Amino acid sequence: MNFDFKGVVFDGGNFGGAEFSGGTVEFDFAQFSGGTVWFDGAQFSGGKVYFSNVQFCGSKVFFGGAQFSGGMVFFNVAQFSGGTVHFSGAEFSGSMVEFRGVEFSGGTVNFGGVKFPQGGVFGGAQFSGGTVRFVGADFSGSTVRFGGAEFSGGELDFSRAGDWSHPPEFPWTDTPPSGVKLPRKEDHAQA
Repeated sequence: MNFDFKGVVFDGGNFGGAEFSGGTVEFDFAQFSGGTVWFDGAQFSGGKVYFSNVQFCGSKVFFGGAQFSGGMVFFNVAQFSGGTVHFSGAEFSGSMVEFRGVEFSGGTVNFGGVKFPQGGVFGGAQFSGGTVRFVGADFSGSTVRFGGAEFSGGELDFSRAGDWSHPPEFPWTDTPPSGVKLPRKEDHAQA
């Protein structure tokens, strides 16, 4: 089925457990500006889902445990300027997920584990297949974390990132895992 959420202002909501298995779902020009929005346990297994020109500017948005196993998901020209977006526990095993022209200028985007105040940790994202690309993405001010994420396959590509002045926090110190492509060192100097 096709769904159109273009231009909607979300100040809360629950898409937890939703199945995006065909058709087109559009969140283009939506604003996540307050409250909590849940995509926990959502399944992205077919079709196309667009978060293009979306503003994450004040909400807590959770993709925890979401499964990206097929289809295409686009976060093109999205702005992460405030609030928190969690991909903790998400599984990237077959989809093509693209962050093209995205600005990470404020707030927190977490692909790593989450520590709860009451104790315990929810595991990091799992990259075991598919492709996740950050093309022309500007890492200039947000805290983007991959600590606790697991890399066992697929492709996580930062090689064509734009501004790399505030790069993500990774769980390794020297050599990235197989399938992870970082910008060349000379590209770091230009960013």
